[in-house]
Amino acid sequence: MVDLFVEHVLVKNNREQDELDTEREIVLRLQNRILMLFFASAACESCQQFAPTLSDFFKRLTDEFYVDRAAQLVLLYISLDQSEEQQESFLKELPKTCLFLAYEDPYRRQLEAMFNVEELPTVVVLRPDCSILTPNAVEEILCLGPRCYRNWQEAAEMIDRSFMISEDFQGKSLCSLSDPVRRLKYKVEDEKQKKSKKKRRGGLGGGGADAEEDGGGSPW
Repeated sequence: MVDLFVEHVLVKNNREQDELDTEREIVLRLQNRILMLFFASAACESCQQFAPTLSDFFKRLTDEFYVDRAAQLVLLYISLDQSEEQQESFLKELPKTCLFLAYEDPYRRQLEAMFNVEELPTVVVLRPDCSILTPNAVEEILCLGPRCYRNWQEAAEMIDRSFMISEDFQGKSLCSLSDPVRRLKYKVEDEKQKKSKKKRRGGLGGGGADAEEDGGGSPW
């Protein structure tokens, strides 16, 4: 993940537009996180319609107003705008905590080619090791909302049990991912105990079914 941007400047979408321009800053922000690369343009009507949904999606996973602990998630806007004014206008629709590449950085177009972006909007979801988790998560975000982060987490093998969105508490029983295995383990142990009891009863009865016919059945 970090290798993709270590030689580039990432800019925060806050009022000051602070820059992450050192390797240490970029590592601290991106390491061990799922990265969403949002390819869009202010001139694209579909992008304009999707931006509020994506912004709400990201806030519900990272804003402390919605969660006790922010998700290990980074949103990076890759502008395909035709002018810097368009880019600045579109950034106003995105969360203040997202990142973006400066308009003059040609790496924007290199990323577009690298990830074979053929339609807008596109949200490429990357694992922490830079491998592609989802080539375009737009439909998944529209259909599932914040719940799809769970799928990404598990697929990226980043199980963080302390992360929980508010919906998880609304009348749902909480169980770990190992519950099915644990239930199977207990079921096997119960069956072993039952078989063991049957053997003991047979031994004490002196001969199983034949013994019962002779009146020498189990003393219980």
